[in-house]
Amino acid sequence: MTRSLIIAGAQTGPIQRADNRAQTLDRLIALLEQAAAQGAQMVVFPELALTTFFPRWLMETTQELDTWYERAMPNPNCQRLFDRARELAVGFYLGYAELTEDGQRFNTAITVGPDGAILGKYRKVHLPGSVEPRPGNRYQQLEKRYFQYGDGGFQAFRGAQEWGAPIMGMLICNDRRWPEAWRCYALQGMELMVLGYNSAAYDPNGGDAENLEIRTFHSILSAQANAYFNATFAVAVAKAGVEDGAGLIGGSVIVDPNGMILAQAKTLEDEIIIAECDFEKCMQGKGPGKIFDFGFHRRPQHYGRIVEQAGVEPIA
Repeated sequence: MTRSLIIAGAQTGPIQRADNRAQTLDRLIALLEQAAAQGAQMVVFPELALTTFFPRWLMETTQELDTWYERAMPNPNCQRLFDRARELAVGFYLGYAELTEDGQRFNTAITVGPDGAILGKYRKVHLPGSVEPRPGNRYQQLEKRYFQYGDGGFQAFRGAQEWGAPIMGMLICNDRRWPEAWRCYALQGMELMVLGYNSAAYDPNGGDAENLEIRTFHSILSAQANAYFNATFAVAVAKAGVEDGAGLIGGSVIVDPNGMILAQAKTLEDEIIIAECDFEKCMQGKGPGKIFDFGFHRRPQHYGRIVEQAGVEPIA
């Protein structure tokens, strides 16, 4: 039986600080509908897809900060997206800022099935930036101030039966640059990685060592290399363009298990990319036998603590 999924990346252009949630949701729903019209069964939205990248701003009051967070999923701010996706029988990955009942704050993503049920949830582990503003920097990156480190680890999960029930992983932005995160999922049998990002088009450390070109190259490279190393499909989707005066890279891609690009964004605006993922193509890099038989290609018993942290029992 063929196991495949038509998946779309829904890159967005900038979401300005002045944009309200209704305007932003209209854009996301329009992208969802465009993807569905092209046959997509799942849509991947970016990191912090409902708001501007607010960690670039220093906020003095909790009241002001709280306006950027979601206290539940779904909620009245985004229920229309869930409803329309369910009507179209299309699932999605969505990045957002999460405020828990006990006051914890996380940079979070969820994967939602075609029936509207949440299949998986991930909280960003590799937080870049600083707690305090860096004097003299034109742009700030205050993720460490506004978010706590993710506490859920890298737990793979099953996608919907309508998608071929792939074993899935989720990451957010900076996480994709660290191969250990991908390998934790791969040791659980991952066949599809989905991730969103808001990556600066300049050196986030305040220097001039990086620019739009090299940061876009590194973003695409991380998706291609890690897809190949871990024999998985990967969908990496940007929020792009000049947002509140600060540049964000694009470069959204869908990559196959050989590291080959199947689809790539051409703009820094709202744009759909789409490709079909045949999960049988993951077999070549995973070794002989069943999809969870790591065979001579994988030696998880030699990987030490990375295996302990992953809990690395392949998903049956």
